[in-house]
Amino acid sequence: MTRRITQLLIGLFLYGIGIALIVRGGIGVAPWDVLTQGIDNHTHLGFGLITILLSGVVLLLWIPIRQKPGAGTVLNALLVGPSADVGLWLIPADLDLWARILLFAAGLLLIAVATGLYIGSHFGPGPRDGLMTGLHKRTGWKIWIVRTGIEVTVLGIGWALGGNVGIGTVLFAVLIGPLCQRTIPFFAIKRPGRAVRAADPAPAATV
Repeated sequence: MTRRITQLLIGLFLYGIGIALIVRGGIGVAPWDVLTQGIDNHTHLGFGLITILLSGVVLLLWIPIRQKPGAGTVLNALLVGPSADVGLWLIPADLDLWARILLFAAGLLLIAVATGLYIGSHFGPGPRDGLMTGLHKRTGWKIWIVRTGIEVTVLGIGWALGGNVGIGTVLFAVLIGPLCQRTIPFFAIKRPGRAVRAADPAPAATV
């Protein structure tokens, strides 16, 4: 239990730092942030409020795929934002292009590792990652196919609504799925009586 809690908290903290790295990279935000920006262009509700509302909508999508929230789902909403603020405070802005490209690459890899860590702790995924693992479990499609499909769909809707899209956005949408396909089973903690197959990280999504 101690290892699971530690892995969960580290994963959530690193997830926020990964977001900060990508933001400071300045070559395009993640697809979900593009969607948030696009909705804000039309509603002017504010980035933070729209992010919360989108999380609620995504959680409603858990119902038909029978995905159950856990403690990790709640902590995701509470800890990722503050850790991203810490990262934005530590990482300087307006760097040279080569440095920003490195920041983006580091952020992308860190988010993939953080996803594997916190989902692999078996306390439940965040709303968006839970949609990914739930669809994987119900459809039998590979993680990278599900994740890439979700990211590309969200990106398309956000772009149509006027969200800010850059080369980093496209790279994130295309690469995050294959990376999570590797990290989720790699970091999954095997519990007694519950074997976790390398190709099926879905048990990590529920408690």
